[in-house]
Amino acid sequence: MRRRKKNLLKNWRIMFLTLVLIGSIATLVVRPLTYGIDISGGVALVVETEKPVSSNVMNTVVMSLQNRLNTFGVKDITIEAQGNQIILVKVANVSTAEQAQGIKQVIEQQGVFYMEFLGTVFATGKDVEQVFPYRIEENKWEVPFRISKTAAEKFAELAKGKAGYPVDFFLDVPENSLMVMPKNIYDKMNSTDFNSKAPTAPTLMERVIKAFHITPVVYNNQSADKIIEMGKTLKKDKIVLINVNDKVAKAVEEKATSENLTVRIVTQAKGESENALITRVLGLYGPYAVGSGLAEGVPKQDVQIEGSAPDRISAMQEAHTIATVLQTGSLPVKLKVVGMEFISPRLGENFKNQAVYAGIGALIAVLLIVYLHYRKFKIAIPIASTSLFEVIIILGVASLIKWNLDLPSIAGIIAAIGTGVDQQIVITDELLGGKRESRISKRMGMLRRMGRAFFVILASATTTVVAMSFLLVYFVGSLKGFAVTTILGVLIGIGITRPAYAEIAKYLLAGEK
Repeated sequence: MRRRKKNLLKNWRIMFLTLVLIGSIATLVVRPLTYGIDISGGVALVVETEKPVSSNVMNTVVMSLQNRLNTFGVKDITIEAQGNQIILVKVANVSTAEQAQGIKQVIEQQGVFYMEFLGTVFATGKDVEQVFPYRIEENKWEVPFRISKTAAEKFAELAKGKAGYPVDFFLDVPENSLMVMPKNIYDKMNSTDFNSKAPTAPTLMERVIKAFHITPVVYNNQSADKIIEMGKTLKKDKIVLINVNDKVAKAVEEKATSENLTVRIVTQAKGESENALITRVLGLYGPYAVGSGLAEGVPKQDVQIEGSAPDRISAMQEAHTIATVLQTGSLPVKLKVVGMEFISPRLGENFKNQAVYAGIGALIAVLLIVYLHYRKFKIAIPIASTSLFEVIIILGVASLIKWNLDLPSIAGIIAAIGTGVDQQIVITDELLGGKRESRISKRMGMLRRMGRAFFVILASATTTVVAMSFLLVYFVGSLKGFAVTTILGVLIGIGITRPAYAEIAKYLLAGEK
């Protein structure tokens, strides 16, 4: 008896299970589990592209968003494409509206950057070589960065002899658009208010018309059909409506979809000046005046964007967003956040506790049901213990690969317990059936029965893995967590815990034959 127990402990399957179990526990101690948004709390944002895109473009958008949000300093992000126009962004550990608003701004900022002088674009986002730490002074901010030598030389050549002339920086300027606006806004854009220290320079309106093919039009109560017709005739991609009658604006928005035109409706905020409205619509930073050094034709690679905000916190947030966008580049398509939902960390904590209770309840239920079936604790306890070991190993692997556990993942673990118990019962029944095989040698009979049991187990495991793989690859949504943990449970079961349980069962049931 003692020799058989010693041989059992030395069995490589038992030793392998022990090592993996110890490694999993050590991993969980050193690197605690991370949880998804539905447990740790956070914010879920539903993002929509301005038009349906191909799968390649959608993959580019998802990767760009991941990079941008990581650069922004956001952790524990899950970004999932759902179809060809919707993206679900989940960010854990976000609890305030200010944090969520900052993430929303980073997502919605397409990040198409231009530097323009007198209607000529001399640098784009691709020319930004390095972004330096931003600076904040009260409610003013500065984001210094370095442009390529080629762009700097091109600008120096354009600016030679033009000291004081305006230099414009644009972020997401509405290129190739029809811009419909009231006469006072039209006149302001066409005035010298945006000319820095050069009243004889081209006006802002003249500069954007030349550089970005924007067509400004005075709003004289034109109908929605007339505005759409103008956009089509001029071959525009988008229509920007500034302070246009709400009824007309909505009608334009509804009819533009069938004409493959995108519409942006802008309303002047309370207390917002005409100049501030124009800079907001155009995504304009500046204009900045050409310095005397540049006017002499000396290239300068180090430049900066400046701005101001209502308070220091807003200034810091705006500077952080601009720096992130400049650093990560532009998105291939414009995005809009169409939905936002907060999940309380307290609610998530309740979910986690309920999941733990469900897991413990499942193990106790397994123990009782197996005991009632076999009337032997020496069978029930090893089956329940093996299921517990399997859960610990799954959690250890999840911790190792930094998989965020969410409710579907935990449901997958509980499902793995059920699958594991079913397969262990198959092994047990085959071993107990050996007492009826009197004509076959004990060893050959056991090998045959174990082969039969593992054939059933492998067939079942293969079916499960194939089904879950399909879910993992083709299903978009949180059920991927369910698929991952279920597959993990099955692979750990057939590779580690089932063989080990088979050895334990052979030892414990030897006296039953």
